[in-house]
Amino acid sequence: MNIPSASCDIQNVPNHVAVIMDGNGRWAKKLGLPRVAGHKKGVDTITSLLPICRKRKIPYLTLFAFSSENWRRPPAEVNLLIELLSSTLESEMRRLDENGIRLRVIGDVTQFPKRLQSRIRQACELTVDNDVLNLTIAINYGGQWDITQACKAIVEGMKAGQIENQEITPSLISSFLSTKDLPEPDLFIRTGGEKRISNFLLWQLAYTELYFTDTYWPDFDETCFDETLTEFAGRQRRFGKTGDQIVKFK
Repeated sequence: MNIPSASCDIQNVPNHVAVIMDGNGRWAKKLGLPRVAGHKKGVDTITSLLPICRKRKIPYLTLFAFSSENWRRPPAEVNLLIELLSSTLESEMRRLDENGIRLRVIGDVTQFPKRLQSRIRQACELTVDNDVLNLTIAINYGGQWDITQACKAIVEGMKAGQIENQEITPSLISSFLSTKDLPEPDLFIRTGGEKRISNFLLWQLAYTELYFTDTYWPDFDETCFDETLTEFAGRQRRFGKTGDQIVKFK
């Protein structure tokens, strides 16, 4: 397989990559380590991926860090994940700002401890003017929740006379989603061997290219990422058109 170099054609690089970072616990179990060791190693993978995205000129990266279903995990693991989120924000927010990375957080953060909510606000406010890389972290997020809260907001707008029935279009619905300020993902990656999207960005992934790999997230390095980009570059995105139409208008 040909691996793209740092100077790969910008036209073949996705504008927005969305990732389910799966396999942390299984990676740790394979090595005889506690699951939390896998989650900590997964954070290292995130920090190493950010400069790679900058080098490949990928402006948008969205990571699924904590789903609305993750509350079903053992309480001890949930508490460790929350503490890891909090400590990572505290230790990394300055580095994000220094490297021109803007942080957004999507999801219902009201269920998290006040300290974590405060750190989320601080990190997002600190980096709000950065534009080298747009990093979005989804925590306590679910695609069904996202669509539901958008529908509720639209209903409230209709009750207030601000929205008419005929104005409800896919574009209007998108404008009420938590990702309203982001372009739709071009490439979705899930590590860890599972082949499903698990309630992540259900509306937004309508025309996204899907890529699944058996590699656990802690092992997902630059070579793995470049293999994914190569696969993406070789695909023909038709958006409902025929292949001949796409070739004709290139």
